[in-house]
Amino acid sequence: MSDLNTYAADTPATAEGGQGSVGDYFALLKPRVMSLVIFTAFVGIIAAPGAVHPWIGFVALLAIAVGAGAAGALNMWYDADIDAMMKRTAKRPVPKGVVLPSEALGFGLTLAVGSVLVLGLLVNVTAGALLAFTIFFYIAIYTMWLKRLTPQNIVIGGAAGAFPPMVGWVSVTGSVDLGSIALFLIIFMWTPPHFWALALWKKINADYTNAGVPMLPVVAGPDETRRQILIYTLLLFPITLLPSLTGTTGLFYTVTTAALGVVFIYHAVQVYRLREGVEAETACKKLFGFSTLWLFLVFALILVERGLGLPAFAPVLG
Repeated sequence: MSDLNTYAADTPATAEGGQGSVGDYFALLKPRVMSLVIFTAFVGIIAAPGAVHPWIGFVALLAIAVGAGAAGALNMWYDADIDAMMKRTAKRPVPKGVVLPSEALGFGLTLAVGSVLVLGLLVNVTAGALLAFTIFFYIAIYTMWLKRLTPQNIVIGGAAGAFPPMVGWVSVTGSVDLGSIALFLIIFMWTPPHFWALALWKKINADYTNAGVPMLPVVAGPDETRRQILIYTLLLFPITLLPSLTGTTGLFYTVTTAALGVVFIYHAVQVYRLREGVEAETACKKLFGFSTLWLFLVFALILVERGLGLPAFAPVLG
């Protein structure tokens, strides 16, 4: 960790503890990230084979959401020093001084332990253990280690954001299988081109340079980042078809997802092709916007198939 003790000593004197509002503590949960977690975890619950009592499903979804919020709070506790150096994050509760680092730490740990215990005791032990590992991975592996060490941080760290549908699935089945892994891989492979498109569009390299975070656009440059975006997008296309091969989805999902994948590749090609000027910036903006919509649509298609009772393919894998 960069010297958090020094950061804490430099925190404004007005932050004497207990000054944060409900809104400040809610911001620690990273509500935008939490909303994505809730949605993908819900899809995992619905897509999983078998049935779950609605109350158990609700408890599982709530525990997963709280666990995601705990990870967000712990991330803001540890990253308070670099958050203070970046315009994009300087107004977060801890660097702003309305919540002390120790308060964010205590808040995050309480939510983390509570969410894991609830999921493990009221749903099943495997789901609880997987949620605990997800929080550990995001904080220890990504935030404390990889984020400040390697330009591939967002690639490996993206696994933390890919676990929620798997945790939802395991909440129903009690085990990890190929169907849950397929959902995991979709988000895992989607994260790099999505984030790197944002980095190129918003031109936030200076922020990461000042904070000493070796993001790919900073270390390798925009051209290599564009190449990596295209590679990951091409790899993502066949991965989105895995749910059909595992017997989770059917024809409607497969055809529609393939069409969406072609559009995704088109935008990635445009980002790769256009290197300078307003056109290049617009291409990155369009890719980021479409990638956000793309993930929602791909997971929504699974819900639509389940809701309409459309048949899934016979499993080829597993």
